[in-house]
Amino acid sequence: MDFQEFIANLTQEDLDLITQEFNKRQDKIPIYKYSKIRDVDLRILVDIEENLDIQIFNTWINHDIALSPEVENFLAELIQNNQALIKSYNEEELKVKFLGLLFYKVNFKSLENNFRDYYELPLTYKTDKFILSGTIDFAVSKGLVYSQRPYFFIQEFKQGEKYSNPRPQLLAELISAVELNNFIFIKGAYVIGAIWNFVILEKLALNKYQYFISQNFDSTKIADLKQIYKMLIFVKQEIINLIKNEG
Repeated sequence: MDFQEFIANLTQEDLDLITQEFNKRQDKIPIYKYSKIRDVDLRILVDIEENLDIQIFNTWINHDIALSPEVENFLAELIQNNQALIKSYNEEELKVKFLGLLFYKVNFKSLENNFRDYYELPLTYKTDKFILSGTIDFAVSKGLVYSQRPYFFIQEFKQGEKYSNPRPQLLAELISAVELNNFIFIKGAYVIGAIWNFVILEKLALNKYQYFISQNFDSTKIADLKQIYKMLIFVKQEIINLIKNEG
């Protein structure tokens, strides 16, 4: 095989692996993109394990938040308008037709408390051994003009893409935020079509973490969508309390 044939047969994954290997040989710090990181990559970079005890979600899930009739009607209409097609939505369709409307209703923006929701947010976390970098699908962060301190992340499934598993991508984002913010715990969620999973990441020691994944919530079922909405409202209130306590 000559050089031109070799180039013609290269895939994007091949190029990423070649770049990483080249950087290692040149004593350069390897860069991992959030959108392409895999479980195996994370396990190489840090000590991370899933904790299967989901009781940690009890307070988050069981928090008593009352929904007004107007909100309940909104959620029912959201399901009615999307239930038949949500499984076939690509990323942009899911954002425009479902997620964006839901986030707008939750209203992750507070002028008084200086935070809002960000989309396609650039984020970089550097160590002497690796760099995590890229753009974040969705984050709620302190700062109204620019992100100052991200508190909560949501990662979406990229339908049809090779690096489509949102779980390690979300975990990489949460690790970055924990280290950049000097947190011990941080929350997030990942979405695959209609299915939501909430995640809690805990830092145990230097480069050592555990994470917890909630049960599945099907956003095309009204009871589950109400629960998703309540959990997002709970996160919003937590962020308000964090910012007030930070002074």
